[in-house]
Amino acid sequence: MNRREFLRKSALTTAAALAGPYLLPSGKLFAQTNSKLADHVVLVMFAGGVRQQESILQRYLADSQNVAIEGNILYNLFEGTAPIDKIVYGTDANLAGEIPIPRILSQPINKQGTIFREMRSSSAGHYGGLNVMLQGNTLLGQGLKQRPKNPTIFEYLRRHGGYSATDMWFVGNGIGNSIPLLNHSNHVDYGRKYGANFLAPSITFSNIGFEHLSNAKIYHPELELEPIAKMKYFLDNVFNNVGEAMAGLNNTADEMQQIEAFLKDMFTATQNGTVVKAPVSDNGDLQISGYACEVMKRFAPALTVVNFNNVDGCHGNFTSYLKSLHRADHAVGFMWDYIQTQIPQMSGNTIMIIVPECGRDLKANPILDENDWRGFDHSDANTSRIFGAMIGKNVPANLALGDENNPIGITADIAPTIAEILGIKNTVTSSGLLAGDALSLFDRM
Repeated sequence: MNRREFLRKSALTTAAALAGPYLLPSGKLFAQTNSKLADHVVLVMFAGGVRQQESILQRYLADSQNVAIEGNILYNLFEGTAPIDKIVYGTDANLAGEIPIPRILSQPINKQGTIFREMRSSSAGHYGGLNVMLQGNTLLGQGLKQRPKNPTIFEYLRRHGGYSATDMWFVGNGIGNSIPLLNHSNHVDYGRKYGANFLAPSITFSNIGFEHLSNAKIYHPELELEPIAKMKYFLDNVFNNVGEAMAGLNNTADEMQQIEAFLKDMFTATQNGTVVKAPVSDNGDLQISGYACEVMKRFAPALTVVNFNNVDGCHGNFTSYLKSLHRADHAVGFMWDYIQTQIPQMSGNTIMIIVPECGRDLKANPILDENDWRGFDHSDANTSRIFGAMIGKNVPANLALGDENNPIGITADIAPTIAEILGIKNTVTSSGLLAGDALSLFDRM
């Protein structure tokens, strides 16, 4: 089926804080500019700098450690035989990692959806790479502790799609690298009032988060100065990573009540150990996937962005990198299965996009881990090599596109792709604010 026929049939079958989330006002309803392909999008920013060699190329140790062992460790994403020796990425009682995590999905995503085998990242850095995906623009012109200059997909959707604050969620794995600044830009025509709610569960539901936030207590400004000082210290230390205060953020009364109730429920669930969990939940990315599922179950957002970053440990520990890569695949499989089986509002009406923000170097650095395996940074041409995957409503099944000699897709394509799925493609692509070569991934098919 060619793209024109696919989209024609799709249109015919489609009905029409850091310590807690940012609280933002509802947007103004604008007319949609194309038929929606699905009502919900989940973007998984996967997962902190991923080499093609260990991921989609399934080379395991063969292209990294001079050990002739190949195999697929991402079997919720891709079909392929697992490595047969030197297994370090799984789990067991001795923490040696010799038992791979069982597959969750009955069919891998490459069979159920579309795989872009070779895409290109426009940034060798994490913040820049994430920025490109959310802006659809490669002319960033800013570094850490600075908000995007051009609108994010959150702002386009809220301004032109009429979505409310609770329709847009960004669930981050911590607050490093100024990640929380990506929930909206400083663009004069967009900005804070069109941003997304940002939630960092590892901060919100940490011990200090419990101390200061779980009871939502209001302190007397004269009689309880010490608790106020502690709260100020906590918030100052949260925000010193991002360089700006929390002033000016608000929400509708109904949304504030919804979010307050959600946070209270999550504090209770965290204490009771009843937060949604993947079968294996022993690192930050897997814990974040559970909280992301809780957000989706409660709010059924139009757009949920989930940032994984644990594989960034590859700089100094290749073994840890393999484990985190395997677990990120586990998290993706778990979230997709959970959406389809446990969230009726999103089941059968969601598209998930999985894309790394950047790759990693071809050659190793000199740092050795416990297995005497070398780490990898991200600075050379190999860093631009990434894969992409889409699954869900109106996404062609069992389609693989591109190769090393013919890359198809760039990270700047992600924003217009989401815009097309949610019905505002024409407005976004005609804004003049996207990279000149940015297209919806559906246009690449």
